[in-house]
Amino acid sequence: MDASPLIPDSADPIALFRQWLGEAEAQEPSLPNAMSLATASADGKPSVRLVLLKDVGPQGFVFYTNADSRKGIEIAANPAAALCFHWKSLRRQVRAEGILTHVSSAEADAYWATRPRESQVAGWASEQSRNLPSRALLQTRVAEFEARFAGHPVPRPAQWTGYSLAPATIEFWHDVPNRLHDRLVFHRLDKGGRGDGWRTERLYP
Repeated sequence: MDASPLIPDSADPIALFRQWLGEAEAQEPSLPNAMSLATASADGKPSVRLVLLKDVGPQGFVFYTNADSRKGIEIAANPAAALCFHWKSLRRQVRAEGILTHVSSAEADAYWATRPRESQVAGWASEQSRNLPSRALLQTRVAEFEARFAGHPVPRPAQWTGYSLAPATIEFWHDVPNRLHDRLVFHRLDKGGRGDGWRTERLYP
């Protein structure tokens, strides 16, 4: 067995993540930007779901959603969260843990403007995570908002916004036969969660 690490040593986990994401975009058959998002209620009850990464940079990992949804309510009560990317075709995984904050209104507006009009209307029609008596009601609400905004741009609803997870830790994982996986973890050095310094360590599989 080759004893050299499969994950290259790096001083910048965001740059390494971007490299891995680019390789996933070239090889994964569908939604390489899909990530599991784990949140928890104020009393620590966890929940997890898949969301789509829309941006990544020094500020963190950015996604957009309805702030009135279950995850939005949990984030408001407990902003600590975790993300996990799994790229099966590459036999790789990335995990990140940190604190979620809102993106600016300008950032949310800018991303909203890139969405297809049908998705913008859906953002108004869906009271995400709330009880839906029937699919027919959802279609009725879609028609109502299509009529409301006919001939005009669809504005961003106040409850539709973005969140950025500023990672305190990022772990890169590469599958190795016989469960001898390669794992490299980055720990942010500053306490505020937004500094540029990182400490790295390798973990037993």
